[in-house]
Amino acid sequence: MNIGVIGFQGDVQEHLNMLKKISRKNREVKTVDVRRIADLQKVDALIIPGGESTTIYKLITEYGLYDAIKQRASDGMPVMATCAGLIIISKETNDERVKGMGLIDVTVKRNAYGRQVMSFETDVDIKGIGRFPAVFIRAPVIEDPGRSEVMAALDGTPVMVRQGNILAMTFHPELTGDARIHEYFISMAWGRGGYISTADVKR
Repeated sequence: MNIGVIGFQGDVQEHLNMLKKISRKNREVKTVDVRRIADLQKVDALIIPGGESTTIYKLITEYGLYDAIKQRASDGMPVMATCAGLIIISKETNDERVKGMGLIDVTVKRNAYGRQVMSFETDVDIKGIGRFPAVFIRAPVIEDPGRSEVMAALDGTPVMVRQGNILAMTFHPELTGDARIHEYFISMAWGRGGYISTADVKR
């Protein structure tokens, strides 16, 4: 199985390292640094990492990946988005510089947790996974989860959601030594997650 990570900016290497860590003989995971359409065509699932949402958005648009990702996701390709990645795939970004893909029916607010110096780590309870150390860095807030399933919340605010083949969170699972979220995503890509097309997400 080939898992891609959008490779322009952000926590790219951290995700690639986590994927390599959980690869094993009976479930080999090969990683792809996705920067071109040809790279995207090689993958079975995709991660859009945290970083600077405006920069990632500009580059995936410039290289033709924006529409290609939307099409692949609508066809059922699993997508995991963290922090800035969540902003890009959301229905409503509240940021005129970033047009959300509408892959998941959520409304977000960028950098709602404050500046980078206000970053923090805390445990959250994730449905189907358990207690998890969540790292928040200039994280967006999910103002409205829409029709997505809330898998984890912090002080009543959703921080991890899923809708069909789309998994998204406001925190950075790749910055911990805990691989359970990546394992969960891999299980989705293997077809055990019961994912469905996102074609019915309202735009």
